[in-house]
Amino acid sequence: MLLKRVVVTGLGALTPLGNTTKQYWETLVAGKSGANLITKFDTTHYKTKFACEVKNFDPTAFIEKKEVRKLDPFAQYAIAASAEAIADARLDSDDSINKNRVGVIWASGIGGLYTFQEQVTEYVNGGGHNPRFNPFFIPKMISDIAAGHISMRYGFRGMNYSVTSACASSTNALIDSFNYLRLGKADVIVTGGSEAAVTEAGVGGFNAMKALSERNDSPETASRPFDLDRDGFVLGEGAGAIILEEREHALRRGATIYAELIGGGMSADAHHLTAPHPEGLGAVLVMQDALNDAQLLPADIDYINVHGTSTPLGDISEAKAIMQVFGEHAFSLNISSTKSMTGHLLGAAGAIEAIAAILAVHHNIIPPTINHFTDDPSFDTRLNFTFNKAQERTIRAALSNTFGFGGHNASVIFKKHS
Repeated sequence: MLLKRVVVTGLGALTPLGNTTKQYWETLVAGKSGANLITKFDTTHYKTKFACEVKNFDPTAFIEKKEVRKLDPFAQYAIAASAEAIADARLDSDDSINKNRVGVIWASGIGGLYTFQEQVTEYVNGGGHNPRFNPFFIPKMISDIAAGHISMRYGFRGMNYSVTSACASSTNALIDSFNYLRLGKADVIVTGGSEAAVTEAGVGGFNAMKALSERNDSPETASRPFDLDRDGFVLGEGAGAIILEEREHALRRGATIYAELIGGGMSADAHHLTAPHPEGLGAVLVMQDALNDAQLLPADIDYINVHGTSTPLGDISEAKAIMQVFGEHAFSLNISSTKSMTGHLLGAAGAIEAIAAILAVHHNIIPPTINHFTDDPSFDTRLNFTFNKAQERTIRAALSNTFGFGGHNASVIFKKHS
């Protein structure tokens, strides 16, 4: 069976760096941090008092005021980002679109954490004797609901479901979408992910795991991937939306094509609940799988947007895996962790980082890894982590990695469309 080609025809981003794709990309290239002290709750008794929050977001710009209260923030973010991507791809204004063949595959690592926390807290504070929950409690909380809202909003009647694989979630959603499109099961799929975990439960839970940076005196420099003094990740929130489309369908309707998605890989560490394999075994397998799927050699890749969370073990594991997969070509690559600016968006990380990789290919610019102050002798100095300043170069193909708790690994590869 001849597989169809899949291209990117629309982008939407709601991130700690900006509430549109343009703002997000320009801030990435400028190398600015989105971290600041948390404004959403009182952090007096928390070890970590900062995060990468979405700023100046008004859900009523996308959703009727009376409907906002029926939606958890993660779903509000999903609607906002997908609205930008759908408009960018002209799916909402092109009468040639067959909505029976437009799907929505959305991701979230946690779903409606704010709603769950709010409702359970109200129940406990009420003495736990009168279970009068909000009738929207369950529909607001469940992680599949964002996909449902996007589908209902636009009348898209193709496949519709959510993907949950921790921090790999939205990359897995991209791969699922890619496979359905190249098999001819749909013409267009709206995909991506959203997360809204900057809550008391989210920060407290990750603090208990000792996963978060505690550099409260300097939030903007706290995310330090590949730096000697990295001490954990910075929690982020937001959403990324990508319109994937069968190539011939996109060409027939004159859609703008940003890049072509040519491969996806998946693997498991099968090692530990939260820690990566120390030698990067799962990361090696997933990058090799993506390269094989794309029918590329390691030397065909020019840029890797790494998972790079700024954790002591994770960054070392990923760098070891890159060395194993790419060999001497690893020293010719540009590598960067955009989490140094956005923080870690958990289930939405793969989507916004895929957007960064797509735009890197489109514009021939590598966004930097900021906050590098001290070299870590664990890393070969010949590796180009694109520290502190964006770099221009021709990018034929870019790989984006995302790894999640539970040992889930997913990678996607984008190339210039031709």
